[in-house]
Amino acid sequence: MKAIGNALPDDAVLLVTGASTGLGLALAKRLLRETRYRLVLTSRASSLSRFASEGITAGPRVRLQELDVADAASRAAAIAAVETEWGGVEILVNNAGIATRAVTEHISEADIHRIMAVNFFGPLDLIRRVLPGMRARRRGRIVTVSSVGGMMAMPTMSAYSASKFAIEGACESLWYEIRPWGVGVSLVEPGFINSDSFTHTLHTRRSARALGDDDDPYHAHYEAMAGMIERLMRRTWATPEHVAGRIIRTIRARDPRLRVRATPDALVFDYLRRWLPRRLYHAVLHAALPNVRRWGPGRRAP
Repeated sequence: MKAIGNALPDDAVLLVTGASTGLGLALAKRLLRETRYRLVLTSRASSLSRFASEGITAGPRVRLQELDVADAASRAAAIAAVETEWGGVEILVNNAGIATRAVTEHISEADIHRIMAVNFFGPLDLIRRVLPGMRARRRGRIVTVSSVGGMMAMPTMSAYSASKFAIEGACESLWYEIRPWGVGVSLVEPGFINSDSFTHTLHTRRSARALGDDDDPYHAHYEAMAGMIERLMRRTWATPEHVAGRIIRTIRARDPRLRVRATPDALVFDYLRRWLPRRLYHAVLHAALPNVRRWGPGRRAP
């Protein structure tokens, strides 16, 4: 298969969504230190002030841009502003996302629309808006931060995984479609990252109530999964800076991979999924769930 091979200029215009916190902020800082790209660092209006507190200010190679990924008008305005000032986006990093913890029974239609707007509809629309310029230049990179939740699903995270499965499917299709124009498409899949991001996981109205109610049928699900995720995120050595480095290497690659497993546990889960018979794979993961025998109607005392 022919490599893409279309090199990006040192001062290519790179736009990062969700750049004011977490992985996006770590990526912004590394890009400022390690590259000469012109950076469009975006966040919602309420978060723009965070850049100054992190020592990041607008300048000749940095544009701080308001962008609400879930809002169509905001997406259109942001891309138009970059096209007017710098000629368009040559590298797009779809990083912004939200995670909502809720069993399927506790997710409303409005909850699903909110998750899909940020994790799927918004990123896909940004991709559509930058593609014409990339095709015209016959070069570009589209990097979307997915998740282990885009290759496998965990209990209490069904809507989140659905949104990640959706963007992975779209980007896989795009990989074939846009390759003739020398545009690289990649999905970066982190697993557990040593950060406090688990504290930002949202709950629906019903899942929040169930977490606080020992008598709720799903209480044990939430209690067990929240504790497991916190423990794993505290113990892993993978950091936002580590994942940011993987993103930069992916952007710079002559022929970037479609899927980049960005943390050690992502590699482990990928091997399990590919090499174990599917029935055994699900049995192994089910058995590994914390206190799973206490879930549901047969709950046992600890």
